[in-house]
This record gives sequence, structure tokens and C-alpha cells, in this order.
Amino acid sequence: MAQRIALIGAGNLGASLLQGWVDDPAVPNTSITATKRDTSSLAPFAAQGVEIAPSNPDAVNGADLIVVAVKPHNIEAVVRGFADGLQPGQAVVSVVTGVSTAAIASWVPQGVEVYRAMPNTGAHVGESMTCLSGTGTHQEAVTSLFDAIGETVVIDESLMDAATVLGACGIAYVMRFIRGMIQGGIQIGFDADVAGKIVTQTVAGAAQLLAQEGHHPEAEIDKVTTPRGCTIVGLNEMEHNGFSSALIKGIVASHDRIADL
Repeated sequence: MAQRIALIGAGNLGASLLQGWVDDPAVPNTSITATKRDTSSLAPFAAQGVEIAPSNPDAVNGADLIVVAVKPHNIEAVVRGFADGLQPGQAVVSVVTGVSTAAIASWVPQGVEVYRAMPNTGAHVGESMTCLSGTGTHQEAVTSLFDAIGETVVIDESLMDAATVLGACGIAYVMRFIRGMIQGGIQIGFDADVAGKIVTQTVAGAAQLLAQEGHHPEAEIDKVTTPRGCTIVGLNEMEHNGFSSALIKGIVASHDRIADL
């Protein structure tokens, strides 16, 4: 990948993106420049060839793709702070929740392309799910950048808030499910380490079954639910206690919250 990448902000999500890119040979480490308010925490990336810029304007100078990973309430000030150094032909890619491409475009010079992307922290291990919106000459390069850390799907920007909930917030929902599985495993006799290993591999296997076979989840559930068996008893008990309903309500509540931000 010949494109030069600038990462503005390296908090939890930004650092996950950076780690994923550093670990993928498709993105040369020397093509990446990163910066954040306190650059001292970026020292491990510098040791791997990433350039650490002392300021945002320094980071964007000469970059083809500028990935902005800051808090929603900071993005306007951050983008305006380096906008004077942007040139037509560069692209700004926001991974910030709830801020439209139209808003960002109003803060940068004409001729600078603007995209929105919503990856998740699975990027840290090259397993992000990224939803991308925006079109232009850099779309292929932006898609390739996020393909390097997982899977990418192009969506209409009107669905970006929904993508944020299902993909980015979804990491937390899955982690809470896994935690509950592990706690249940401990209660029925396993120690925490063994329960954790069983559950994480089971979740990974279930996800791969769906990804590779393309089946509906219920088709795979039917394969392991025998009449009067222990699986269907457990599933029914979960549903009696609102398992699916609670999950759906949580997803909708998160989506409603984005509108308030």
C-alpha cells in the first residue's frame, strides 16, 4: 500500500487500528504517521517504524489518508486545527460516532474528500468489522486500508449510526455474553481459565460456522437441539427470562442514545 496514512488520536479505538495496521504487511509501518495529545504512549509503535508527529498539522502534512479517531465533542476543533494544512487530493476518514460527512466537509478546504468509517476494537487482532460510507477517488484505498484489519462493507451514510451500534458497540455486547457464559461455566464446575478457553473457542467456532456456511443461526441451533434435550431446555429458560428481548432492547437503546449525542 503506497498511500501515506496519518492517524489523529490513538485512544482505545485509534490504538487498535494502529496495532492492526502495524501487524499487517499490506500496510508498511513506515507509511504511517500517528499523533495524540500525549505521544509518550506511542513509543512502542515508534520502535516498529511508525513516525510519531509532534502535532496534528505535522501529522497531516504529506498524508494521503487522514484517519481521525477522537471524541465526538472534540472533532470539530481538531479538524479545524489542521484544516489549513490540507490540500485538494487528500482524504479525511472519520471514525467518530455521530458526526456526518457533510459537517466534516464544511470544516476542510474544497477538494478534500471526506469518508466515514466505523471499525471496532477487533482491529487490534486483525478482526475488525468496518462499515464505510463516502465516495471519491480514494474509496478503493480507504477500503483497502480497513480490509487490512478485518472485513469492510460499504453502506449508505444514513445507516452509519446503526452500524456503530451493531458493529462497534456490538463488541461490548458479545463480551458481556461471553462473561456470562464463563460465569455459568464456573458455577457448574470449571475454573475460570478452563471455562474461558471453552467459551471463547465455542464463540469463535459459532461465528465461523455462520461466516463460512452462510446459514441462518436457527439452522445451526436446530442441529444441536434434540427433543427433550438439555440444549432446548437451556434455550427456553433463557428466552423465558427475556434473553433475546433484552438484547434487542439494548441495541435499540444504544441507537437512540446516538441521536442525543
